[in-house]
Amino acid sequence: MNELDLVDRIRKMADRGPRIALGIGDDCAIYQPKGGEDLLFTTDQFIEGVHFRPDLPASAVGERALARSLSDIAAMGGEPRFCLVSLAVPAQETDGWILSFYRGLLGLARKTGTALAGGDLARGEKIHCDVMVCGSAPRGKALRRDGARPGDSLWVSGRLGRPWDRRIRPRLDLAPALRGRASACIDISDGLALDLHRMCVASGVAAELERVPIARGSTLERALHGGDDYELLFTLRGAGEAPTGTMRVGRIVRGEPGALSFLGQTLEPRGYEHFATVTEA
Repeated sequence: MNELDLVDRIRKMADRGPRIALGIGDDCAIYQPKGGEDLLFTTDQFIEGVHFRPDLPASAVGERALARSLSDIAAMGGEPRFCLVSLAVPAQETDGWILSFYRGLLGLARKTGTALAGGDLARGEKIHCDVMVCGSAPRGKALRRDGARPGDSLWVSGRLGRPWDRRIRPRLDLAPALRGRASACIDISDGLALDLHRMCVASGVAAELERVPIARGSTLERALHGGDDYELLFTLRGAGEAPTGTMRVGRIVRGEPGALSFLGQTLEPRGYEHFATVTEA
């Protein structure tokens, strides 16, 4: 198939969202937002050899590519509306691989109410995709990283340190429950220690970890620094009433912004960083 044929096949596979006035096939998509909502935008690259192994099935590549961006929408307390997907593949990848990629992506899109509104196809030296997701939250209610204050309790949405290649489950189910309740929120994509450090820097506070809920078969090191968990890390004012199934792990305190401790000992904010030097690793 040529590019036009592939785009037409993908268009027929996709479901147009309720507020997509114009979708795949034109120069731009047209989205008509509701009144009283703030739009949330995020984008994530997904690169062969950096974010996934070359032997990962095409459908799993597509699903994970979308799931990572959906996790960002969940961390802001939002609901996904539509996505734009740009995909580059090497010449040896068949049309079947491309269509399988989109089947995996669209399977998760349908489950989460995310319309595929457009994107781009190209040839490249290796598989490289970029997924942009637009979500929304009630006006003024989106969650942010910079709202944590001394005295807030610190929580996570699930156990940490699971295998990197497991299926990603974006915690969109928690977004409505955290709006108006959480004072700050971030998704754990690069490791608990590093992402907690980022939240504390944004909020101008420090944090004391009291426990780390570790996934079965994992280790404390992986749970603290491994990344790819895609659980939510959030704060509540004081003791706060947390959503069912979440776990308290510590508290926010006064101190050097970004400083962390675990069981009374200094905790280094290590995790996955694309641009870390050898001396920082």
